[in-house]
Amino acid sequence: MGVEGCTKCIKYLLFVFNFIFWLAGGIILGVALWLRHDSQTTNILYLQLGEKQAPNTFYVGIYILIAVGAVMMFVGFLGCYGAIQESQCLLGTFFTCLVILFACEVAAGIWGFVNKDQIAKDVKQFYDQAFQQALMADSESNNGKAVVKTFHETLDCCGPDSTIAASPLVWKDDLCPKKDFLKNLVENSSCHRKIDELFSGKLYLIGIAAIVVAVIMIFEMILSMVLCCGIRNSSVY
Repeated sequence: MGVEGCTKCIKYLLFVFNFIFWLAGGIILGVALWLRHDSQTTNILYLQLGEKQAPNTFYVGIYILIAVGAVMMFVGFLGCYGAIQESQCLLGTFFTCLVILFACEVAAGIWGFVNKDQIAKDVKQFYDQAFQQALMADSESNNGKAVVKTFHETLDCCGPDSTIAASPLVWKDDLCPKKDFLKNLVENSSCHRKIDELFSGKLYLIGIAAIVVAVIMIFEMILSMVLCCGIRNSSVY
């Protein structure tokens, strides 16, 4: 015999929440794939300066997001099916998966919070090294100039900071598009600031998605346990 009364309402409410959870997993997967193939990040993080590769800490977080999105879609489907079938076994498995997923999200959030400034810092250090090589007399023998030009064209910036950019002794205007050289000096579009904006904006988007998903998971864990108890009690009568 199926559940009745309030427990039946919880059953369909859990189904709706799981459908939203499944959609959220698909959205996170799509956003992660977009971030992974976004032209700004790929142009910068695929660069290589001599034997040194650009920092890939940002991509580690993206791969975690891809895995989380895929698992969320599977768990959401499991929850929908378990709620409709009123299966204690499936709901118990669903609850266990939610707890594990929630713990992984908390761990990933802590990792992201700890490394959020380090990501931009590593990329800025990589840019500074390329910039210094591009200013060397023998810069034609290395790819520093090509790396710097990629940064400037991708981020629409010019130089690491305004002091260096304005100094005629160290600056080579051929590293920036000539038509934008004066504009960049006036607007103070330093590449350090642009790098900070690039990664802080993307991490802000990821943080909002993580908070929304965490709230949905907490509601689902509560509803799944209430429904599981309701199914157990209804089977007694």
